[in-house]
Amino acid sequence: MSSNNRPLSPHLDVYRLPLSALLSVVHRGTGAALSIGSIALVYWLMALAGGESAFSTAQAFMGSILGRLMLFGWTFALFFHLSNGIRHLFWDAGYGFEKETVKTSSFIVLAAAGFLTLLVWVVAFTFSSGV
Repeated sequence: MSSNNRPLSPHLDVYRLPLSALLSVVHRGTGAALSIGSIALVYWLMALAGGESAFSTAQAFMGSILGRLMLFGWTFALFFHLSNGIRHLFWDAGYGFEKETVKTSSFIVLAAAGFLTLLVWVVAFTFSSGV
């Protein structure tokens, strides 16, 4: 059987996923990122228990550009996963399935995650600069 005359399916680049579908993928990704971030938290706690030398090494990494970038991403992942999880609780209760409500709640999830992430980092730097 020849496949030369069969129609070709368009590539995925042709399709545009709705924002709620993209946020669903990101929700799963942030769940994985939170697991990896938890490993970093355990490393930091073990360094704290391991003595001054181990803690200094851990603090040096966490205070570096890469460490702070990872902590910032972990903070955003935490608040995004939390916000989207709250939206899912409303969906589980049967609320918010109208198309416009889903779109609005998607923007609310993104705004809440961004605002809470920035709030935590502003507060953290405000109190850490005075010490």
